Amino acid sequence: MKIARFYFKNKEYYGFVLNNILIDFAKVSKILNIKINKEILDFISNEKILEKIERKLIKEKFLKYGYPIEKVKLLAPIPNPPKIICLGLNYIDHAEEQNVSVPKEPIIFFKPRTSITGPYDDIICPSFVKQLDYEGELAVIIGKKGKNIPIEKAMDYVFGYMIMNDVSARDIQFSDKQWTRGKSFDTFAPCGPWIVTKDEIIDPHSLKILTYVNNEIRQNSSTNKMFLKIPEIISSLSKVMTLEPGDIISTGTPAGVGIFMKPEPKLLKNGDIVRIEIEKIGAIENKVVIVD
Repeated sequence: MKIARFYFKNKEYYGFVLNNILIDFAKVSKILNIKINKEILDFISNEKILEKIERKLIKEKFLKYGYPIEKVKLLAPIPNPPKIICLGLNYIDHAEEQNVSVPKEPIIFFKPRTSITGPYDDIICPSFVKQLDYEGELAVIIGKKGKNIPIEKAMDYVFGYMIMNDVSARDIQFSDKQWTRGKSFDTFAPCGPWIVTKDEIIDPHSLKILTYVNNEIRQNSSTNKMFLKIPEIISSLSKVMTLEPGDIISTGTPAGVGIFMKPEPKLLKNGDIVRIEIEKIGAIENKVVIVD
């Protein structure tokens, strides 16, 4: 199932995506006589609700109640996650392009909730940032609260997956010698276009990931090049912090980021269009807008 947040006629909804139709969960709730949480985080944390919906759902029955995807504005699937945890240097090919070793434990940093923007919204960058870069990433959505999670049970805590662009101000990132400030600007976390529940992706470690800038392929890799796999990531993080429903874990980026392009960097400019595609999930596409 694909879960989306969207605007239609100036009203916000969330629901599921079927055959390019978005179906409001309030209508599903009424028709199926199932109580569905009004907030996306409450929905994610309700482990049994998806089973109830899928068990009772006759998909064709709901198409007439939906909104065509071309008539809605898709929003970031989770507007207010408890945490946005990002991994650095978690792809073997990305570490190789920097001539560094992959870490044995996760290198993490946080993005604030205010960095989140929609799957097709603009990336707004202040003009004092001189080295703007992209990072196409697979993001994991946590589905239930957990602490000290064993590796063998870690996937039980996954609700689903989406795409994230870990937009980065490299000049600030490298001058600070730590990463948070350079990755925390408003709109520096475009994500979506929806959450694909984990039952639809049998192996999240075998997904093609592509990043384009103005139709030029920059990143062409696979999630099979992750060094730390998702169960290891979840288990390791949960030893440090309690994971909560709606937490976003962005699992790192593969080779091909602009700053390490050869023979010289290819960084983002005003008007550039960045498109990230991940197999079985979809695509996000964002325009870069430089402002004074």
